Amino acid sequence: MSKIVIIGGVAGGATTAARIRRNNEKVEIILLEKGQYISYANCGLPYYIGGVITDRDRLFVQTPESFGNRFNIDVRTNSEVIHINKEDKTIQIKKDDGSSYEESYDKLLISTGATPVKPPLPGIDSEGIFTLRNVNDTDQIKAFIDNRNVKNAVVIGGGFIGLEMAENLQEAGAKVSIVEMADQVMAPIDFSMASLVHQHLLEKDVDLYLKEAVTSFEKKDAGLIVNFKSGKQLQTDLVILSIGVRPLTTLAKEANLELGTTGGIKVNKQLQTSDKDIYAIGDAIEFPHPITGKPWLNYLAGPANRQGRIAGDNILGDNREYEGAIGTAIAKVFDLTVASTGLPAKRLKQEGIEYLSSTTHGSSHAGYYPDALPLSIKITFSPKDGKLYGAQIVGYDGVDKRIDQIALIIKHQGTIYDLMAVEHAYAPPFSSAKDPVAIAGYTAENILKGKLKIVTWRDLKNTDLNKVVLVDVCTEAECAVSTLPGSLNIPLDDMRNRLNDIPKDKDVYLFCAVGLRGYLAYRLLAGQGFTNMYSLSGGTKIYKAATMDTAPKKNDSSNNSIRANEIKENTIPSETIKIDACGLQCPGPIMKLKQSIDEIEPNQCIQITSTDPAFARDAEAWCGSTGNQFISKNSEKGKHTILIKKSSPEDSNSAKAVSSPKGKTFIMFSDNLDKALATFILANGAAATGQKVTIFFTFWGLNVIKRANKPKLKKDLISRMFSMMMPSDSKKLKLSQMNMGGMGRKMMRYVMKSKNIDSLESLRRQALMSGVEFIACQMSMDVMGVDKEELLPEVTIGGVATYMERADQANGNLFI
Repeated sequence: MSKIVIIGGVAGGATTAARIRRNNEKVEIILLEKGQYISYANCGLPYYIGGVITDRDRLFVQTPESFGNRFNIDVRTNSEVIHINKEDKTIQIKKDDGSSYEESYDKLLISTGATPVKPPLPGIDSEGIFTLRNVNDTDQIKAFIDNRNVKNAVVIGGGFIGLEMAENLQEAGAKVSIVEMADQVMAPIDFSMASLVHQHLLEKDVDLYLKEAVTSFEKKDAGLIVNFKSGKQLQTDLVILSIGVRPLTTLAKEANLELGTTGGIKVNKQLQTSDKDIYAIGDAIEFPHPITGKPWLNYLAGPANRQGRIAGDNILGDNREYEGAIGTAIAKVFDLTVASTGLPAKRLKQEGIEYLSSTTHGSSHAGYYPDALPLSIKITFSPKDGKLYGAQIVGYDGVDKRIDQIALIIKHQGTIYDLMAVEHAYAPPFSSAKDPVAIAGYTAENILKGKLKIVTWRDLKNTDLNKVVLVDVCTEAECAVSTLPGSLNIPLDDMRNRLNDIPKDKDVYLFCAVGLRGYLAYRLLAGQGFTNMYSLSGGTKIYKAATMDTAPKKNDSSNNSIRANEIKENTIPSETIKIDACGLQCPGPIMKLKQSIDEIEPNQCIQITSTDPAFARDAEAWCGSTGNQFISKNSEKGKHTILIKKSSPEDSNSAKAVSSPKGKTFIMFSDNLDKALATFILANGAAATGQKVTIFFTFWGLNVIKRANKPKLKKDLISRMFSMMMPSDSKKLKLSQMNMGGMGRKMMRYVMKSKNIDSLESLRRQALMSGVEFIACQMSMDVMGVDKEELLPEVTIGGVATYMERADQANGNLFI
């Protein structure tokens, strides 16, 4: 009878033992485990610490006794294998009492797992600093929390376990800070998708210290001090080290088994090591990645259990091959679900593999059915044939089933066309007629076939905005609430009537909140013969998340806000109006909030619920700028509920309650380039301080606000003569001095560009986006023969009475 010895009784080791016994009742099986427990729920440990799992016994799938009895296996816990002699086919085992003995084997399986990384930093062995890998670690952390007054906790490392610990430490009542050396949490996903996680962590009042390296720890009477390389310090009561793990290969190395390039045990497709009678599985091994073909380390329980099943069959004489793992993983981060499979863009770039990517946004199910929650998908694929390389999904509901669908396609070497062919079970509570997975495939096909050229958030961030034109295709109302600085607003539904406003001598970046209308605008312009346009992939939802400031704020609270994490029932006035803004994308919820506030009386309250992740922060900022009172907020399971009180006009905290007029008006009489520049610089400065600003363009000043691409208009002789003699648009404006036949203005623009100073046109766009009002004098237009169609679309027409009314409300008036 054969004797099979298995080293390691968690996950893969226990699976192998059970598989062997199910297939063969005759062989002798010995299962050796260094610790006290076998077959426990390693991934559930953080949730026991946080109190989500209340019964400790539920962490154990099997006890050594029950597992041994059921499968007739000799289970030996507290038994550490300290040496393998492959020539004699024996192992040396040390018991917990210090004694040791020898055991022989016919076949041996190594499932030793991985060990946490614990760098040799000064003070790292201080009391209150822990790693989390097994049940003993868990018990120590939980005892420390239960017996100490832990008010602050620091998690070092922003990986899956680190983020799960952050959530559960907060559940245990601690204020949590996450420290990560990289510029993002969750290394397996791209920065753009990780930024959505950053956004959610900030909403949950978790402090993020990104791009920070820890250099040492100090034990003080008040707790622990964490020192950063940057010179910053954090005081805390508890530190969790979640820097990563490395394969536990000491036994294999000492036995002269071959290790691979990544440091893991090298195995073949049958999971045999360099010794044909020794097999290895789990975190301790390396195996070629199905996409790159290069060995990699994969620390996931699912593949380890699959490897255990295959190894068990092969130990008994089968010849089954392991296909490799693509790294499909999922994590719960507070209310958010984050999943990934295959290779993200950054890994493909590192490997030198050409790729395309696409980011789309959808909902967990039909938008008209209650509780439809946002879901974002990024996929990477081959630019040659659409072969699918990877996917990342961030959302609240339905993430798991979508990532599993995509993972199956990747493992079978499928393409983006297979995403479109997946037959989804559809009913409003579960999906949409066009499922987000299908939408991801459709969008990828458009990109692959050249029906859509995209610009990424990073491209836009690094673009010289003087060389491109940003076009916001959202409605005017949406644009007034939220847009990108310096952009031109041409609503999608108005675009066919405003084609002349879109320049053809510059690249045009089209954008909307999530990318759909940007794509529709792109196709519209393509049908009209335009070729110089791009659509912002993922819309402003990704751009704003990826470019936001994540640094912890000192005193991050407003005078008009009660920074509550929950809306308590006794804080909700009985006459509160409840508004449902779920399913609306940014800035839809804020617009609905504004409309609702406008409709109620002062001192009344509104409770509004949204599924937009940025809503709570946006609403608080909106209240700060409008003077309304932000009372409280609550975020739970992807829904963000806020309570706001409308301030009365006499409320001293109201931004509208001012004792005297405050604003600026400008009369733009000149069309000299230098004077126009001065006007817009002053106007933008005033607008930045929150003042109401109006520019009244009269006579020659009308030339400053002319369109670059004007429609052909029928004019009388005098008007045509005026048009011929005046500058056709702002780029033809002259200097008031040293114009030198046009050379002066060219020199001025060249110097401005070389000094990275915004152009006149850029300053003008910034003024419009800052809410500066442009009024063209009707009388001057009549005299100069200027039609409204020649002016920028944002310009309104007015007369002297209009100007005087604005001037009366201002405390400063300038004539230029």
